[in-house]
Amino acid sequence: MKPQELAAVVQFHGHFCPGLAIGVRAAELALREIGPHADDEEVVAIVETDMCAVDAIQFMTGCTFGKGNLIHLDYGKNAFTFICRSDGKAIRLVMRPQSLGESNAEHRKLSTRIQSGEASVGEHERFRELFQQRGQAILDLPLDQLFEVQTVEPRIPAKARVRESIQCEACGEMVMETRVRLLGGRKLCIPCFEAGERRL
Repeated sequence: MKPQELAAVVQFHGHFCPGLAIGVRAAELALREIGPHADDEEVVAIVETDMCAVDAIQFMTGCTFGKGNLIHLDYGKNAFTFICRSDGKAIRLVMRPQSLGESNAEHRKLSTRIQSGEASVGEHERFRELFQQRGQAILDLPLDQLFEVQTVEPRIPAKARVRESIQCEACGEMVMETRVRLLGGRKLCIPCFEAGERRL
């Protein structure tokens, strides 16, 4: 990846970190194996984490929540599935457990001090330096050492559709028709439905 391309990803995310580096490498591998999106929603990304990596994937692949081609599964795993709609090709990238090695003792000690609120300005700076080094190591690692690539047969999600909005009969706010719930004959948004159920 060219320095200016990485700089654009960092600007989008707000900072450089190991998590962002993981997303950069996952997106690089996906674009190499699946290909870039020929259409606006050609590539679909299914991410099993909500950490920094997802921003790099979003920026580099064009997959977004708003277009419906970025899907979050809250599994807490560094695992990312990429699907090409046109040919159905799909791969799941799983981070290899030993790929990053163990964080060193200095890093763990500084992390503990920062979390306890006892770290000095110098310790914060040293922690950031080690963090940057770890991120750079991820960028330098061969992709086959970083990820296991699995060929998968996923269900390809439908393209995003524009839905009608309906006014909630409790709070008055507009809600997508597919999210409306019925309670006592009233059309409710999910929060009002859940509040009504608790009162029953």
